[in-house]
Amino acid sequence: MFFIFKMQGNNYWCIKYKKAINVSKEDAMTEKENHLKELRSRAMRLPLSPGVYIMHDKSDKIIYIGKAKALKNRVSQYFGSQKNHDNKVRKMVSNVEYFEYILTDSEFEALVLECSLIKQHTPKYNILLKDDKGYHYIKITKGPWPKISEAKQILDDGATYIGPYISSWATKQSIDEALKIFKLPSCSRNFPQDIGKRRPCLNYYIKQCCAPCSGKIRQKEYDEYVEQAIEFLRGGSAKCVRELTEKMNDAAESLEFEKAAKIRDCLNAIKRMGDRQKVVAVRYPVQDIIALAQGDMISCFEVFRFMDGRLSDRETFLMGETGNSKAARTEFIERYYSMRERIPPRICIDGSAEDLGLLKEWLSKKAGKKIVVSFPQKGEQAKLVEMCRNNAAEQVAQATGRTVREASALDELARLLGMDKPPVYIESYDISNLNGSENVAGMVVYKNGRPLKSAYRKFKIKSFSGQDDYASMQEVIERRFKEYFIAKGKNITDGFGRLPDLILLDGGKGQVGAVLPILKSLELSVPLFGMVKDDKHRTRAIAANGGEIAINSSRKAFTLISSIQDEVHRFAIGYHHDRRKKATISSTLTSIEGIGSARAKALLRYFQTINSIRNADLNELINVPGMTKPAAEKVFNYFHSNCEKS
Repeated sequence: MFFIFKMQGNNYWCIKYKKAINVSKEDAMTEKENHLKELRSRAMRLPLSPGVYIMHDKSDKIIYIGKAKALKNRVSQYFGSQKNHDNKVRKMVSNVEYFEYILTDSEFEALVLECSLIKQHTPKYNILLKDDKGYHYIKITKGPWPKISEAKQILDDGATYIGPYISSWATKQSIDEALKIFKLPSCSRNFPQDIGKRRPCLNYYIKQCCAPCSGKIRQKEYDEYVEQAIEFLRGGSAKCVRELTEKMNDAAESLEFEKAAKIRDCLNAIKRMGDRQKVVAVRYPVQDIIALAQGDMISCFEVFRFMDGRLSDRETFLMGETGNSKAARTEFIERYYSMRERIPPRICIDGSAEDLGLLKEWLSKKAGKKIVVSFPQKGEQAKLVEMCRNNAAEQVAQATGRTVREASALDELARLLGMDKPPVYIESYDISNLNGSENVAGMVVYKNGRPLKSAYRKFKIKSFSGQDDYASMQEVIERRFKEYFIAKGKNITDGFGRLPDLILLDGGKGQVGAVLPILKSLELSVPLFGMVKDDKHRTRAIAANGGEIAINSSRKAFTLISSIQDEVHRFAIGYHHDRRKKATISSTLTSIEGIGSARAKALLRYFQTINSIRNADLNELINVPGMTKPAAEKVFNYFHSNCEKS
């Protein structure tokens, strides 16, 4: 074990701690636990001062860089109990070999240094954004019947290039608008080679293409459309409208009414495009909207950038696990605006963020003006944030195979319950009995918003007889999580070996209050809520510890909760009915002389149904394990004598 002390200037002290580890495979787990204890012991001796901490792996590579207001408090949390950490943090901690730290004079100074070090070292477990903001161009092909398209670079092909433009999205949007307004082809057909060879495509019939392939338009007229489209792209819609209006009036005065009508149609198309853009026109002319959607192992940040009250650009960042959503938002904003020159005066985010005051100070200093960071929850701004979040959810849905509705419902549920991120793995429980008889429970699992039937489980209440739903639920939860610890000891990570992100009980505050002490005694911090029904057995609210949360206004979350509650109720009731049916059948068999419960079970196991037993011959009954010839004869005579009597 050794220490390295470094000094940087008058303000920064860097202290490195390292320990070489060489253990056998069988002692790896014990050595790992001891290593975490040593790291925590070292962290507990850190000062309560602001600074930056740097985590290294065995190869000395930096894997994470973070800032802290009090280094001792922040760093020691990593090496304490791992139960309260998300998967991303647990993975990072498992790879930490040693850490170093740099003291700063203030928390703001720590933030600035953190940004600089992350940009320099790009650690694996920090949020890293790939800046794909290359240059983009508008390309107009050379020769007769030119076509307009988007290009990423200028080629020596004789074509005309307009640009460069920074935003790929804005470039594509502008080209798409121009092609639709002036009815120019966007297909891969070549002109004049393909003229008259094939029928026009759908765009012609919906009046979005002049269809040069059909031969119904002259080249001169086509070239005029291309020139107008280029003017539109170069000068924007306002300048284009003025010029087209003048041309329309000149054509009308010259009695060229057909030409004037075509120009009028172009002007109307430009107006329709403008009206469509007004859907996202905003109160604040310059602002950014940032939203996060999280899935199982995949997350997405979506950025909408507004200029002049209109959506001018959008950016999508798909990444792996981001962990705690509050910390992730702060880290993303730091990384994003470290890459961007323009910081708008207003930034709207879809949830709370860590160290928000510090973040505003950093943004304001970088921009040279006051920057407002807000979390709108109603009105026009909230609708824009929701639109941005839905787009992020769409990206996650595409990457994970979920639907947008499922991704949005989980995201909405997380916000409703105050969770840091959407619950990917949900377990739900319900009790079923009839006046205390055949007391059973059912557990259903929803993964990524869908039922995972392979993980469903059934429980028969064993610790008592009679009707006590609270005690029944306590027994079930305790048995389930004791199985978790057994599976964990065997390194099993699926089934009972996986901790749920959320537990939903069919019941109100009483059920929640009965089960919470069980989780606490097992030192588990899994979010736990109840599902409350109304008099008509329909989902009404979510029961929390000490109150209820109304869910009627959250439509997507309400639909998801209702489906989970209906499914767990169906599953538990189904198991209860099966138990009662088997009990009834078993009592029928045990009423036969010489047939006890063991032989009744053996007969049911062998034949499955009473009808099969009734239709079996004597030799088949004798072959059942545990049966004797006299016992088989009594079963045979019982059913056949009953048949004769009936």
